[in-house]
Amino acid sequence: MTQAVRHDSMRARNLELVLGEVARQGPLTRAALAELTGLTKSTVSKLVGDLLDAGFLAETGPARAGERGRPGVEVALSGGRVASLGLEVNVDYLAVCLLDLTSTVRFAERRERDNRASEPAEVLGELQQLAQLALGEAAREKLTVAGAVLAVSGPVGDGVVFSAPNLGWRDVRAADLLRLPVPVALDNEANLGALGELWFGDGPENFLFVSGEVGIGAGLVVGSALFRGARGLAGELGHVVVSQAGPPCRCGATGCLETYAGQEALLEAAGVPTVAALLTALDNADPTATKATSAAGQALGLALASAINLLDLDHVVLGGVFAPLCPWLAPAAEAVLAARLGRLRGSVPVLAPSTVGGDAATLGAAGRTIHHVIADPGPFLSRAEAT
Repeated sequence: MTQAVRHDSMRARNLELVLGEVARQGPLTRAALAELTGLTKSTVSKLVGDLLDAGFLAETGPARAGERGRPGVEVALSGGRVASLGLEVNVDYLAVCLLDLTSTVRFAERRERDNRASEPAEVLGELQQLAQLALGEAAREKLTVAGAVLAVSGPVGDGVVFSAPNLGWRDVRAADLLRLPVPVALDNEANLGALGELWFGDGPENFLFVSGEVGIGAGLVVGSALFRGARGLAGELGHVVVSQAGPPCRCGATGCLETYAGQEALLEAAGVPTVAALLTALDNADPTATKATSAAGQALGLALASAINLLDLDHVVLGGVFAPLCPWLAPAAEAVLAARLGRLRGSVPVLAPSTVGGDAATLGAAGRTIHHVIADPGPFLSRAEAT
């Protein structure tokens, strides 16, 4: 029995080695995989055969076409069998995304919906309808969905949304309210947005991702890995106090960053109804819109100065509605950072818009399962082979 356990454990580790190298480096021959992993050629051939049969890999053709002798056949990740689901509940929309193993989007849907002070069961019931559309598409394309991850704004842990003031949720087991035929995990929207930027955008190895929506969250990436904190609650940038004499916040405090730079606060100060209208006003150099956005940028700079002093970061990525607003927000934020950090650091961090845009959290949610499958394909192998 002990030998059997060791054999299964060794096979799982070797599957991870082979699939991981193909995922990182692109198409590889069996000989190249043997050299990279240190496994024997016969072991690699067996593992590659299993991954081909399960639909995780596909042969792409000879490695060096036209070469004398028998060229090795390369294998690459295949998007034809395994997929994952990314789900998101935000204050003013619901979203769903279906990714295959190559991280190609197979289905995406976003539905505008006012979720303020909402009933969790009602909101998640509508999200479940969107998820069923994605699962239907997966079935039509004969994809096995390995799992789903739900992104929600607010601190989460152990499957619970502890507090989402903008949604009006407290201690909600959100994933449990989704009746889906696949396992559903729960995570913070800003954390998943940071992973979306890391995996699908141009995020460097170390950066702070700031999700600017009605609420403001942040995800910290260090060494190309997400930093969650001691209890997974790191990143509540929106509730950093930027003025003790500021307006009341939904969290119960006063003067939080959200009350100055959150989407609702910014639109109200600019005197416009939507982000699109704000962008038009800014393009036209409307003085009220320009002043409001500059004030929001200053407040953002104050919050970021504390974070950067503590974390010593060189890059900040602005996501959500902050991405299109970056040309007007960043100069004001950078001026505050220069005044507060310039003498100490000699420079200020680079502030740049997200290259992924508003889909970062949904992509990060779907990508989390894909990365889990690649890191440990064994549990999913038999499921894929059975379909």
